[in-house]
Amino acid sequence: MPSFDFSSEVDMVALKNAIDSTGKKIVGRHDFKGTSAKVELNEKDKLVTIFADSDFQLDQIKVILFPEMEKKEPDCTKRLDAQSVQKVSGDKVKQELKIKIGIESELAKKIVKLIKDSKLKVQAAIQGDTVRVTGAKRDVLQETIALVKKSIEDFPIKYGNFRD
Repeated sequence: MPSFDFSSEVDMVALKNAIDSTGKKIVGRHDFKGTSAKVELNEKDKLVTIFADSDFQLDQIKVILFPEMEKKEPDCTKRLDAQSVQKVSGDKVKQELKIKIGIESELAKKIVKLIKDSKLKVQAAIQGDTVRVTGAKRDVLQETIALVKKSIEDFPIKYGNFRD
């Protein structure tokens, strides 16, 4: 029986490229000269940290960073979970952006319910941080992909691991 998985994985290479590109743009801008403005990626903890001298500079860095990320991987900014802005030393601030990986249980349940309510002849099951969809025909699986892509727009979902 054909099957595939809905998942949500970040392309770490594209993210690293976007952060490197943002760093180069920060160095090149005159309004950031002599400041502590920078962006760091902690790949192990899946964390992007933005450092700046003020809240305004923090927002300006995000104005540079988010389009760079979207250029490398569409909809990837939707997976960022912004933490509160923290004061570091003196007037300096930092903000951490956690990268959500995998489909959380709430969203997985929403996807399964959506598929069951559609009356398509497929079975959906939650398996960890992915949702496996199994059906008798490829056409029905493709309809399921189209349905979920159209319905879930607030989080980047990918499909893959197709088995015939």
